[in-house]
Amino acid sequence: MRSGVQARPWEATAPFINSRKSQYQRPCGPINASLKHNTNNIPSSASSPLSLSTQPWYLTIQTRAVAALAAGVLATSTLLPNLPANAVTNEQLLYLEAWRAVDRAYVDKKFNGQNWFKVREDAVKNLKLTSREDTYTAIRSLLASLGDPFTRFLAPEQYSALRRSTSGAVTGVGVEVSFASDRGASSPLVVIAPAPGGPAEKAGIRPGDEIMAIDGQQTSELSLYAAGGLLQGVEGSEVVLTLKARGATGTVKDVKLTRQPIKINPVDSAICTTSGNYAPNAAPTSKLGYIRIATFSKQTVEKFEAALASLKTEGVDRIVLDVRNNGGGLFSAGVEVGRMLINKGDIVLIADSNGVRDIYEADGHPLDDKTPLVVLVNRGTASASEVLSGALKDNGRAVLAGESTFGKGLIQTLVELSDGSAVAVTVAKYQTPAGIDINKIGISPKIVLDAEALTALPFNGAEFCKYAGTDAAPKLFG
Repeated sequence: MRSGVQARPWEATAPFINSRKSQYQRPCGPINASLKHNTNNIPSSASSPLSLSTQPWYLTIQTRAVAALAAGVLATSTLLPNLPANAVTNEQLLYLEAWRAVDRAYVDKKFNGQNWFKVREDAVKNLKLTSREDTYTAIRSLLASLGDPFTRFLAPEQYSALRRSTSGAVTGVGVEVSFASDRGASSPLVVIAPAPGGPAEKAGIRPGDEIMAIDGQQTSELSLYAAGGLLQGVEGSEVVLTLKARGATGTVKDVKLTRQPIKINPVDSAICTTSGNYAPNAAPTSKLGYIRIATFSKQTVEKFEAALASLKTEGVDRIVLDVRNNGGGLFSAGVEVGRMLINKGDIVLIADSNGVRDIYEADGHPLDDKTPLVVLVNRGTASASEVLSGALKDNGRAVLAGESTFGKGLIQTLVELSDGSAVAVTVAKYQTPAGIDINKIGISPKIVLDAEALTALPFNGAEFCKYAGTDAAPKLFG
């Protein structure tokens, strides 16, 4: 294992944060002081819970509804605001916890053009919160007023399900979804990435396809978490998705899927001996390395390090890194993988409403910063995988090939409320090392491949090697 690299990103978060070399670091202030660490959020394998003093000013989590996986670092809090004198009921207190979570951490300090304090005062004065469901409805309305589909409310059962799913294994159809990034929460759900080998992938569901309905319920009328709940279920049970193929003229059809346990191997690798289109100027004995990262989970860093070390030992002279259909995961894992491939330079910039606050840099101890590298990307490449792709592209370490990525450049904190519910709050956005905000835009590849060519490229290492030696394989290396 590389010196200074922990085996599990869950355990490595504290030293990882401390290893940043940035004049822009934000000191622990009101946000950190308000975060109450809850070790129940850390998987049982994590023997070294974070101390409060080493936590960053934000903690990341994927807030898209996930049927195949959900990943992130869960921050918890019991934020109790300075209350108006007439806020006396438990329901009002819970509502104000949610209000304060947004007030302290939300990235847009204009709050979508609202006077946020007046919103609080009006709510306490006018809302009749006589039941817990009334309060939940009011909190949902409060968050919806921000116009940000990623700032969401999770009822206790939804929050519990999301926490369980961080293990990387759930029972569902194997598909990660979000609202269409340019249309917001009133639109159908769009597929970010199907899980490799899952029911959705086997049924031919692709990134960019729209899920119009789940068992007849229109997704435009559902929250992300409600949709995620409908996609998950008992093993062996069936669910019908009404799908519109990617593209404005896509056909609409019903697809019946059987739910099954979805557990993703985060890293797959292979060594290909070929002189085909991937090495037109190489000798017949040259070796091509292939590494597929399916998700950035708590095992990804260790497994990627082992795979890359094996390729180096075998003497590969080119590497294809495949992050197609990788919907993201642990932010820290994406950064650490970047550090294994980049010797010097920025990995990612973190910005809030005041501008750039943190810069994550290479640590000067790469495992391989020389071997020619091509990164395969597509519409399903999102979030943490875009962090990695952007870093490799902007630092000149790799050439990107495929199609433009998804464009998920926002960071959320998950704040637990006192009754076991939670709110996910957008606290920052990230930029590539070149200062490019990719949100709703994505990252463009240098080598553009059409959908047919991208689909033909296998995701499995052994099958990829077979295809790489054929004339049908697209030219990736000069």
